[in-house]
Amino acid sequence: MSSIEHAPGLFIRGFAPPLRLADYRLVAFDMDSTLINIECVDEIAAEVGRKAEVAEITEAAMRGEIADYKDSLRRRVALLAGTPVEALERVWTQRLRLNPGVEAFVAACRAAGLKTLLVSGGFTFFSERIRARLGLDFARANTLGVSNGRLTGTLFDRPWGDIVDGAEKRRVLLEVAELMGIEPAQAIAVGDGANDLPMMAAAGLSIAYHPKPAVAEQAMVSIVSGGMDRALEVLAP
Repeated sequence: MSSIEHAPGLFIRGFAPPLRLADYRLVAFDMDSTLINIECVDEIAAEVGRKAEVAEITEAAMRGEIADYKDSLRRRVALLAGTPVEALERVWTQRLRLNPGVEAFVAACRAAGLKTLLVSGGFTFFSERIRARLGLDFARANTLGVSNGRLTGTLFDRPWGDIVDGAEKRRVLLEVAELMGIEPAQAIAVGDGANDLPMMAAAGLSIAYHPKPAVAEQAMVSIVSGGMDRALEVLAP
C-alpha cells in the first residue's frame, strides 16, 4: 500500500487520521537521528579524525545495506579504540542536540498517559542523559568498554547481551509491553533507520522521523520535513 501525503512533508499509510494518542499505552523511541540530531558513534570518531570511515559504515547500516548490524557496530567501535573518554563529553556538550519537536511530542505522550521507552543501538553514555533530560521511563542501549580513561574498542557485556540491534529493539518493546500487561498493538515505535524496522513492525503504530528510504516505505507515518511534533497532526489527544 502506497503512502498518501496528508500535509506537506507528512505521509500516512494504512489508516485514516486522526488516531487517538490516548488509545496507546507505550511509545518506544530510537535515539540517534531520531530523538537527537547526530549519530553518536560518528561524532566520537570525528573527535579522533576517523569520522569518514566510521560514518560510511553507519550510513550503509542505516540504509539496510549491511545485513549484520552487530558486526557493523563492532567494526565501528573497534575504530574508536584509544579515544579518551573526554571526547564523549565534548560530543555531548558541543555536538548533540534534541531534534525539533521532540520535547513537545514526548510531553504530549506523557500527558496522554503513555509510558516512554528509549531503545538504542547507541551508547549509554548518551542515552542515560537523554533519558533523564526527557524524563523517559525506560531505556536500553550499548555500553562502551573503558580502561584507564580510554575506549577499549569493545562493548561491555550485559545480562541481556552486548549489542542492541533490530531484533533486540523488537524484543525490548514486546517485553515492556508484556510487563505492562498491554498488547503490542497499544505501542507506538518511532525510528529512522533499518535497525528500527523490527520494532516498528511489532508496534500498533510506526512513525518514521526523517527516515531512510526503506523505512519510509514501511512506516504508517513518515515525517520528512519539520519536527517530531508533526506526528500530532494525525494523533488526536
